[in-house]
Amino acid sequence: MQETGISHLKDTLRSNIESAWSKAWDSGNVNALDEIVSPGYVRRLTNSGLRSGIDEVKDEILRIREALPDLHTSIDRILVEGDSAAVYWHSTGTFTEALNGVPPTGGTVETYGSNLVTVQDGKIISEDVTWDATQLLNDLGLSSLASAFEEHTVDPVVDNLDGTPHREMLKAFNRQFVSGVTVVSVLDETSTPKGLAVSSYNSVSLDPPLVLFCVQKTSSTYPSLFRGKHLGINILSCEQRETLGVFASKDKDKFARVPWHEGPNGSPLIDGSAAAVEVEVKERFQALTHTVFIGRVVHAETSEDEPIIYKAGKFFDSRNLDPLD
Repeated sequence: MQETGISHLKDTLRSNIESAWSKAWDSGNVNALDEIVSPGYVRRLTNSGLRSGIDEVKDEILRIREALPDLHTSIDRILVEGDSAAVYWHSTGTFTEALNGVPPTGGTVETYGSNLVTVQDGKIISEDVTWDATQLLNDLGLSSLASAFEEHTVDPVVDNLDGTPHREMLKAFNRQFVSGVTVVSVLDETSTPKGLAVSSYNSVSLDPPLVLFCVQKTSSTYPSLFRGKHLGINILSCEQRETLGVFASKDKDKFARVPWHEGPNGSPLIDGSAAAVEVEVKERFQALTHTVFIGRVVHAETSEDEPIIYKAGKFFDSRNLDPLD
């Protein structure tokens, strides 16, 4: 008889969790969670150790559901042992709205997780989870570097050994770096060409042919670049000083003033560039104020024209190092 009673309690707990979980995650009725958690409920993230209450959990569910409106979650298994239960689940959805400041890509995701809950008097008093919104972005291929940067952020008011603030020291360091000038371009969802000037470009490897560039998230072109599956990278030539001015401006229709053609996958490539490539976006790493894009080169064009050189906020003709006004 006692075993029958225990079995009934386990079945009731499973049923209550499944019901509340479905209402919250699949329908957005997050208040249904109040039916299964105690007033002092605490959630702990096993990866970071962060703790939150039920209100924070509800807010996160609503934010995730707003970003993935068709989100569907299935509980695969619930194991109950004494005052603990392990919940194994998986979810599917389409990323159609922004999440934690990350623009939507329209991509689909299937993500998995497990929650270890502690139960008292039939209510969940604590929960250890392996998954949160950051993990969802990782599953979407939108890896975040933010936590790594936050752990190692240098206090801007702390001076270097010679008394120079670290921020000014970094600026001085960057002024000594010589680079070319690129325009990163994309056809947006309305097939309108967009682009902006970017100096933070670099080659990653030749085999496979990978390149990277960084874009500030406040740029008006950033959402279109983020959603793009193929992008163009154009190295500007010394004959394109006016073109550089166009793409460094806030002009809403920059390509109306610049001759261009499409790459094999539709990316806008600027006529007269010293070189241009079309890349397939492979990674988008979130680095606080910027996103680091890594792309695989699928098409390349080169010319005999010499590139513009950039150093210390000034542009130079690479043929004779004369400044370009």
